[in-house]
Amino acid sequence: MQLIQNTADLSAYLAADEVIDHDHPLVVETAARLASGAEDSYAYARAAYEFVRDRIPHSADAGDPRVTWRASDVLERRTGICHAKAHALAALLRAEDIPTALCYQRLADDDGAGHLVHGLVAVRFDGAWHRQDPRGNKPGVDARFSLGGERLAWIPDPESSEMDYPVLYAEPHPAVLGALKAAPDRPSLWKTLPTAL
Repeated sequence: MQLIQNTADLSAYLAADEVIDHDHPLVVETAARLASGAEDSYAYARAAYEFVRDRIPHSADAGDPRVTWRASDVLERRTGICHAKAHALAALLRAEDIPTALCYQRLADDDGAGHLVHGLVAVRFDGAWHRQDPRGNKPGVDARFSLGGERLAWIPDPESSEMDYPVLYAEPHPAVLGALKAAPDRPSLWKTLPTAL
């Protein structure tokens, strides 16, 4: 699949904003701590990915009803769904000058009765974008950081109307962000997250 930047300006994928607030002290401190043990930007990107994947539980897996959406809040509260975890990883990567985009998949929901939009990131190394899924592993899910071929949590099944969206966003998709910001809790969020983009 050909990944498509929604803006040609690469600096947009390094920017801080309300959601990817990599200028927040907690993001800065977390990035500095992770960077202190990394010999280069590749090692840092892997460390940041593994930190978000493994140290911040996916709120559905953990049974946590709280909804987070701002990167610093995800790091502080240590919880979030895929989109929130993608925001946190994007902030940590951008804090160390690694261009990072937000991207999405359309997947069948767990009971197969409908679809949901799943959030990922893409990092830019060596002139190319590489998608990563920091959702968090569990039985049947084994996502890994990889620059040599995707190791995502799920591969969409076109026969089930699943798909990869090729657009790389510098900011969260408005439909996703709107649902996250409006939801009082995770059970409510499941009812309002977009089913397609």
